[in-house]
Amino acid sequence: MKREFLNLGRQPLSNKFLKREQFKDEFFFNLVILFDEETKLVSMKNFVEPELNFNNEYPYWTSKSIPMVKHFKDTATMLREQYKPNKVLEIGSNDGTFIKNFNRKDSICVEPCGNFAKYTNEELNYKTYSDYWNFDLSEQIKNENGRMDLIYSANCISHINDLDNVFRGIKNILSDKGIFVFEDPSCLSVMKRNSYDQIYDEHPHLFSVISLNNILEKYGLTLFRVDNLEVHGGSNRIFVKHIDNKYQEVEFSVEDNLKREKEFGLNDFVTYQKFADRVKKSKYDLLELLKDAKDSNKKVMCIGATCKSSVIFNYCEIDESLIECISDTTPDKQNLFHPGTHIPIVDRKDININDYDYVFLGAWNFKDYIIEKEKDFKGKFITHVPEVHCV
Repeated sequence: MKREFLNLGRQPLSNKFLKREQFKDEFFFNLVILFDEETKLVSMKNFVEPELNFNNEYPYWTSKSIPMVKHFKDTATMLREQYKPNKVLEIGSNDGTFIKNFNRKDSICVEPCGNFAKYTNEELNYKTYSDYWNFDLSEQIKNENGRMDLIYSANCISHINDLDNVFRGIKNILSDKGIFVFEDPSCLSVMKRNSYDQIYDEHPHLFSVISLNNILEKYGLTLFRVDNLEVHGGSNRIFVKHIDNKYQEVEFSVEDNLKREKEFGLNDFVTYQKFADRVKKSKYDLLELLKDAKDSNKKVMCIGATCKSSVIFNYCEIDESLIECISDTTPDKQNLFHPGTHIPIVDRKDININDYDYVFLGAWNFKDYIIEKEKDFKGKFITHVPEVHCV
């Protein structure tokens, strides 16, 4: 049985940055979050069709984020050194920031967004399948390339509505000694940090180690290692193998994560109800702070036009009257408008940050990096994690 515990209201496509003439045709949906009593999985009630999000106009380039470039280089080095894979497949390869750390000859990309698939195929010269990951695609890749020793995915598996298709495809193409490694937001981190903005149209699922442990057995797969990461505001790097794979021993980290999640209550619906209460309080506290700033003639801007900021601003109904503009380093977002609330997005170099009294951290997961980069700012930074406060 699936039970509703949180309603984040009317939400747009979180990565769809708009021209003014597109406002009238903007797509919205109701973002309701459910808890599955059987599997303990957190998911959206109303899935958004993937073609609306992952298409030829997807705006996020991983290579534009300096912290993420380092993260993927370090991750690739670790996987090469510890597991020594021959054939490598990346699901959701974006602009190739991760896969380019591996030999072209034995590496394959799967990327549904046409602009990135073209880039990795034609500019980076990696064999790329421009399609959505599913069982049929796994069969095609297996027939054309053989089975894979390493399948890697970052912030992609939680994007896919049909998890049955995902894991059947993984089981089908993973070599006998192979490993499937994926990174996605941690349910435990979200609950602890009250980071409700991790749940949005592109993330229909929020994984706990408990839920994955419950789900994977059905597909003849099992967890053998879990790394807890700070990336994206708290993620898990999940390591999966065939149940009958004797080459990889199950590490202590699996049992340790299961124990900590159970102690926190991630298998109990009451935990999610309490989380929903904290989310509502966060909304009212943030609105109070921003309205007080406005009443005091203080100016507020935001750094980071992100999926996270889209969830926050639309749930809290924050528009240009409370936050004047958003700066972002991604050229594909600049000179457009924020989803739903239509706050203008500008290039950082076109504004003087000290014209503002407050800066809201739309990319709060890069808080330390941003604050260091903007060390000459004389005002205060605002974040809502784990509660609304100024830095």
